[in-house]
Amino acid sequence: MTQMTGPLPTFTSTQPVAPPVSRSSFRVTALGGGHGLSATLKALRIVAAEHLTAVCTVADDGGSSGRLRQDMDVLPPGDLRMALTALCDDTDWGRTWADVMQHRFTSKEGVTGTLDDHAMGNLLIVALWELLGDPVDGLRWAGALLGARGQVLPMSRTPLTLSGLVHPNDGQPPLRVTSQAELARAGNRGALTDVRLHPEEAEPSVEAVTAIELSDWVVLGPGSWYTSVLPHLLLPGLRSAVEETEAKRCVAMNLKPDTEETFGMSPADHLDALARYAPGLHIDAVIADPRSVAESEREDFQAAAARLGATITYAKVRRESQPDVHDPLRLAIAFSEVFHG
Repeated sequence: MTQMTGPLPTFTSTQPVAPPVSRSSFRVTALGGGHGLSATLKALRIVAAEHLTAVCTVADDGGSSGRLRQDMDVLPPGDLRMALTALCDDTDWGRTWADVMQHRFTSKEGVTGTLDDHAMGNLLIVALWELLGDPVDGLRWAGALLGARGQVLPMSRTPLTLSGLVHPNDGQPPLRVTSQAELARAGNRGALTDVRLHPEEAEPSVEAVTAIELSDWVVLGPGSWYTSVLPHLLLPGLRSAVEETEAKRCVAMNLKPDTEETFGMSPADHLDALARYAPGLHIDAVIADPRSVAESEREDFQAAAARLGATITYAKVRRESQPDVHDPLRLAIAFSEVFHG
């Protein structure tokens, strides 16, 4: 195996963008995956870029990530790629590399190619893993190339699998589904319970545990609740780190609680799910867009937050033009207000 040696290269942006809110000395670790974690990181890089860590799920088994995982026995790189992309600066350098990382290959008309639908960033990350022999080292090199503000870590060096019981709406017996991709759509078929991670003896990455232990704030959400947010609390070693850290903990709620994965669940149900799978979890703050919690749901939502020890901050964090998408600047302001108490 070819070994890459020497110190990590340093890339400096020549056109820094002034943040809309003051930076802080807070050390922040964000847990999640996919588009939800990406939204969090785009906001947090504004207020905590100097000490920002993203810890990503490694249970994806669909699309490009699933194919690479199956063919090459590697961690699924998709969520890690999206996190790195979110940490790119809003400069020519950062925007160009973000586009490169997200680029997906498409064969010419009439041809089905082996590269079809693979994201360039996934291939780059896997190449670094093969050259360096370690997922964390590979991600550090990728981050240096992109000039990422912060670091990205896998929750475990072991590829994980999610399973859960789906209780069909038609009253049929519950069915155990073993696939992250299928669980992400399970809500349309019925209620989802008994979500588990496999292998159960998998260890969290030491770097992720250390980041949580050294943080001032740990952020969960937004994102797919059962397949991106909850997995961090299903891995025993990582759950213990989140429960026992001296850091404060913040949950950022989804803008649309009723999704394919969480069909019929209220905002209170989302918080109760965290408490159910991590009984020792204490939350200090919950951020929710006021339009995401109906007036009729607010009393139950308040009670669920109180059971976790949390105070709710209602803040307008959605984009006006895309009401189902978080606005990075608005979310950054909300985080800053919560962090500064």
